Amino acid sequence: MTAAPPPETLRAPLVVEFPFTRSLGPVQSAFLTGLREGVVLGVKTSGGKVMVPPVEYDPVTAEEIRELVEVAPTGTVTTWAWNGSPRPNQPLDTPFAWVLVTLDGADTGLLHALDAPGPDAVRTGMRVRVRWAADRSGAITDIACFEPCDGGPDDGGPDSGDGAPARPHDGAFADPVTGIVAAARLDYTYTPGRAQTAYINGLAERKTVGERCPSCHKVYVPPRGACPTCGVATTDRVEVGPAGTVTTYCIVNIKARGLDIDVPYVYAHIALDGAGLALHGRIGGIPYDQVRMGLRVEPVWTDGGRHPDHYRPTGEPDADYDAYKELI
Repeated sequence: MTAAPPPETLRAPLVVEFPFTRSLGPVQSAFLTGLREGVVLGVKTSGGKVMVPPVEYDPVTAEEIRELVEVAPTGTVTTWAWNGSPRPNQPLDTPFAWVLVTLDGADTGLLHALDAPGPDAVRTGMRVRVRWAADRSGAITDIACFEPCDGGPDDGGPDSGDGAPARPHDGAFADPVTGIVAAARLDYTYTPGRAQTAYINGLAERKTVGERCPSCHKVYVPPRGACPTCGVATTDRVEVGPAGTVTTYCIVNIKARGLDIDVPYVYAHIALDGAGLALHGRIGGIPYDQVRMGLRVEPVWTDGGRHPDHYRPTGEPDADYDAYKELI
């Protein structure tokens, strides 16, 4: 007898991305503008410590702090970790060390990359200096990386000569940086388990398949392989829907990047018939201001689509509130 081949393992590359625009206060604005001009600024706390990168509130007293000081572009490595396989968009595309560097005149560490030929060339206590980027715009990447250097603090930095830890700076620059775009992004490969694989394969046949808990008998869609309430495994598969009831909803007025849908539109939680948990989907085929709780809807599929494109009204009378109140 020939054994059946193992089921195909589903995999999909996924990206979670949320770039957002952040306005800067006077301290962060001065710090980033200073980097653009080749100057490293810190801020002095009420206790006399110099923090680099600077913060706007004292971490001990929580009071607002604004006293800016200039520190040297040289410093000392306090701890490090070797990165043998750089990822895309990291500071260097060759192996490097992540280091915490206490710049001369500062009391806290600045995290950045150290360009070194190998881990044997890195040590705690080594002296390093800033390598400035060729093109600077007012961002932490204006520091391209750190590089090894010789000598102690008295090498021409702002704290050389008279022994002062750092010198005051008014933070004034021409054309200051007042905002930045922070690009938060996570790339990963998703592999669904047994339960979600059955759910995804069911969608390919335009079916919605959930799993019933053997204890509380609720049917969960999409299934997770275990009941979130009882904590027991679920294996009994149940086809639900295709129609369902809008339990609650929101009107979307901001157009998402890469989403070809005109605003405003409605996104709703929909309790499919037979399901013990509402899933979410877009409502179409009805003016957005006519969508309501209790509205009966059905899925609309597009050619080649692996999930419903949206849900539209079925024309049935609205469901009674008591029929879906536990699923809101």
